[in-house]
Order: sequence, then structure tokens, then C-alpha cells
Amino acid sequence: MTDLLYSEEEEALRAAVRDLLTDHCHAAGVIARTESDAPHDLALWKALTDGMGLAGLLVPEDRGGQGATHREAAVVLEELGRAVAPVPYLTSAVVATEALLACEDDELLTRLAAGRTIGVLAVGLHVAPGAALKTARLEDGRLHGELTGIADAVAADVLLVPADDGGLYAVDADAVTVAPQVSLDLTRPLATVTLDGAPGRRLGAAEPAVRRALRAGAGLLASEQLGAADWALTETVRYLKERKQFNRPVGGFQALKHRLAQLWLEVVNLRAAARNAADALATAEDVDVAVAVAQAYAAPVAVHAAEEALQLHAGIGMTWEHPIHLYLKRAKADSIAYGTAGAHREALAELVDLRAP
Repeated sequence: MTDLLYSEEEEALRAAVRDLLTDHCHAAGVIARTESDAPHDLALWKALTDGMGLAGLLVPEDRGGQGATHREAAVVLEELGRAVAPVPYLTSAVVATEALLACEDDELLTRLAAGRTIGVLAVGLHVAPGAALKTARLEDGRLHGELTGIADAVAADVLLVPADDGGLYAVDADAVTVAPQVSLDLTRPLATVTLDGAPGRRLGAAEPAVRRALRAGAGLLASEQLGAADWALTETVRYLKERKQFNRPVGGFQALKHRLAQLWLEVVNLRAAARNAADALATAEDVDVAVAVAQAYAAPVAVHAAEEALQLHAGIGMTWEHPIHLYLKRAKADSIAYGTAGAHREALAELVDLRAP
């Protein structure tokens, strides 16, 4: 039977990542970054990659990585979700890395694993695994076209671009135009990438690489959503124990107890779904079903947790100075990332042959 509990090694990894984020990713700093022209915290990224080697968790040791599994990467993403850390971990260390693993490009893969290079798959953040792709045009060996909704493209050193000839191409970010788009979640900004005769190096077939990358991204996104939801629940419980009304803690009011109990149940169930998806990706067993279940459940819970935190913090929760708005925006943006909950429910119905009449 699969053991979804955290191992001692995973708990040690969690503690190390949380300590680092406590020291280098405080809420005020994240809020300040979202209001600046430099939303990504590249110093934190360097600490995570150079200092801890986390960018290469999914890369085998003989190809320059740590040789870990998706379970360890999921633990990292839980902690990054708890801190709404503005780093391109999901897009580079998971999605782009998975695409390169499918293509077996060792040179670029080694650079991503070391954290020296940030790679981004040039597919819209909203695209679900297996969905139709918008591709670049290949003309006379050069790439042309406009790709929109590309997450973390402004921080990328290299873009992995699917083309209409069926290939996936590595394109240097300096060879394209990256224009920031208006994004709800400013900790994971979107951009439009314009290719006007950009040179690219063919890595392999696009369809299997993109499918693998988006499936891993959707599966491990659930762990990030779990981290954000768990933070929202924990902080709300803490606040309601401290806040007093009529000379008693408001957390003792029965109506609020019921809301928190319901939210706790949802977060516990989300943890099980997210851990199952991470374990399925690690073991390559029933992956499509596990990922679809996790994403069908994760988005509504993460949004509900952030909304409850906002309301139960009362007036202070409505201010920009409090970080709750970061979690609500992240949860809402994540709810359409790598496919909506509805899209994953439809995919699950096909997988288990329980289609609607």
C-alpha cells in the first residue's frame, strides 16, 4: 500500500526550506516586490538553488541533479506556497525540467538543475495537460509568432517553444520580446512572448514533452495550493484566538468554530489528494487519474481558504499591508493554471468511464 505520510527526510527538507523562507521571504518584502518592476526575488532563488540544490530535485544524479522524486519537490512547493514566494520554481524546476527530461537534452538540463539558468515552457499558464497548443511558426529555420499568458517569462534565460513542425525549440530570452501582461497574481507574473525570426535549437518532439511537463505541473501545483490553504487556515485560527469581542476570543463563537472545522476538513482532504498526486508522479502509477483528482479538488479549497481568511480577519484582512490578498490572488490565479477544476473533472470522467449522460 502506498504510504502518503511524510518521511523523516521529507520533514527535514521541509524544515530547512521553511527556515530559509522565514529568513529571506517575509510578507512585507513580497508585498513590496509586487509593487515594483522586479517581482521575482532572484536572491531567494539563488539561495534555494545554489545553497540547497533544489532546482535539480527531479533530475537524475548522472545528469547533474539531486536524483530525488516528485514527493520531495512537492514538499518544497508546499513551503513556497505557504510563503507565496516570488520565485520561478514551479515553472523552471518542475515544468521546464520535465519537458527537458522528455527530450533528454543533457546540456540545458544540467544548467537548469544547477539553477544557473531559468527555463520556462512557452505555453500559456491556463493550458491543461493534453489540450491543444498555440505554437510558433517555423519559417526558414526561424521562429515567428506571439505566445500569451506565459508565466515567469520575464525572469527566463531560455524559453522552450513548441513549433508548428511538431518540435520543441530552445530559444534564448534575449532573442525574443517579452512584454509583461496585467496579472492578478503579481508573485507569478504573466507575459506575452513575441518571436520575430528568433533562432532556436530543436530539442525533440513537442507533444510528449509538453504533455509530460503540464501533467507534472498540474500535479505538483496541488501541493503549492495546499501550502497556501494551510497557511490561511493556520493564520486565521491564530488570529481568532487573539482577537477578542465582548471580552472573549472570537474563535470561541460557535458559528466561527463551524466554519473553521469545515475548512480544516477541506484542507486535510486536499493534503491527501496532493500527496497522492505527488506519489503517483514519483512512482508512475495511475498518474493521470491522481493528477485529475488533485486538481479537481485543490482549486476550490485553496480559494475558499483564502476567502475565509480574508473575511475572518475582518477589517485588517482588507488592507494591502496584510498579506492575505497575496494568497487570495495566488489561489484565484492557480485555479485556472494547468486547467480549471472543471476541465480536470471532465478528464477524470473520461479516464474512469463515468461520463455525464
